[in-house]
Parts: sequence; structure tokens; C-alpha cells
Amino acid sequence: QVDVAESGGGMVQAGGSLRLSCKASRPTFSSNYISWGWFRQASGKEREFVAVISGYAEYSDSVKGRFIISRDAVKNTVYLQMNSLKPEDTAVYYCATVVRDTTGWRNAGANWGQGTQVTVSS
Repeated sequence: QVDVAESGGGMVQAGGSLRLSCKASRPTFSSNYISWGWFRQASGKEREFVAVISGYAEYSDSVKGRFIISRDAVKNTVYLQMNSLKPEDTAVYYCATVVRDTTGWRNAGANWGQGTQVTVSS
């Protein structure tokens, strides 16, 4: 289990940008066998996959072309650059180490961090 601390959320108008950060409790980013992902959960909805970075990056259709996931192995941090934000991007954003199964990407651990709130106004 790798503990994480998400930050960088806030309130922004539609069309704006935010960069989220996810600091890991211990070094993991030097390993290509560990994938990191971002998920989000809007009020009243289930948590959904947003993006993953492994040896490559993958995005949900809803954010493709607008969001960019990256990582800094030295800082043990993974980022989510969010551009052209829309009101439907409003959610609490979470990061985690991830694995892929038949249903898609999921949290590889048992717990989630506290997340960071992103609110996009129209």
C-alpha cells in the first residue's frame, strides 16, 4: 500500500486550467511495473477512471485531448494537467497505484486518499 496526498484542486471557470498533484509516501515512479492513475467522483455518482500512466498514458474518452498525466520520479509525484475544463469535470479527484482487470483500471490498494475537490463554474 502506498499512501498518497492529492492537492491542487480549486474553483475555476469553464475553459480554465488546473494542475493536480499526487505525492506518494515512498518512491515508486522509477518502476515501470507500477502504474499510477487518477479517478474522480462527482456528487451522487460512482468513482470513475480518468487517466493512467505506466509506460504509456491512457485517458477516458471524456477527458482525452484536454487532460495530461505525467510523473516526476525524483519528486515521487504524479500530476494531472487539466485544460479546457467543463462544468461536468466537477468532482473530487483521487490518485492511486492501479492495476488493470477485466473491468478496466482499478485501485491496486485497499484505500483511497482524501482527494482534492475541483469545481468548474459555467
